[in-house]
Order: sequence, then C-alpha cells, then structure tokens
Amino acid sequence: MEEIVAYCGLTCTECPAYLATQNDDDEERERVAKTWSEEYNSDIKPEHINCDGCLPGKDRYFSHCSVCEIRACGVVRGVENCAHCDEYACEKLEGFLQAVPAARTELDEIRASL
Repeated sequence: MEEIVAYCGLTCTECPAYLATQNDDDEERERVAKTWSEEYNSDIKPEHINCDGCLPGKDRYFSHCSVCEIRACGVVRGVENCAHCDEYACEKLEGFLQAVPAARTELDEIRASL
C-alpha cells in the first residue's frame, strides 16, 4: 500500500479509520468510534469511520475532513501536503504540529527532500 500523508502530516495509511475502511472491518470501526468518542469527547458512530485518506479525489472522508481548516487550505492551494506550501509552517498548522510532533517530523522530512 502506497503511503498517504495528509496535509497536516498525519499518515493516513496508518490511521485506524483508514485501515478499518480499507479492510471493511466493522468490528474495528466500532472500536475506533468508541475510542475516539472517549478521547475527543465526541459522539462518533461506527458509520462515521469510513475514510480513504483526506486528499482530494478520494471517495470517502472521515467527518472531520469537512471542517478541517488545514485540509481546506491545502485543497485551495493545490499542494500535495503542507510541506509543499511556500508558507510552511503557517500559524494555522503550527498549533496542530505542537500537539502532534510526529506530524511535524513527517512534514519536515518531506520538506527536506524537496
């Protein structure tokens, strides 16, 4: 499976929602929905766990993709991910990267290879 890196630097192809979708695994969807509902104090249902990655041209997106400002910006700018943006790392992205240092590492590595 080819690696998919989201605009924000998360690796979609390692995400439990992505994996549950690709494997059509309803038990995993239930587990992920329960875990994320607790972690994020949200009401996430197993049917919300359907995602082919957040990049354009996919058929299914996790519900957060529709409200993600980082994703929306990347789509408008037409970049592969934020590492390819001339304004990397902007203020919008910086807050996220502080909370998720692995995403910063991923984007920094991509940017270094450009």
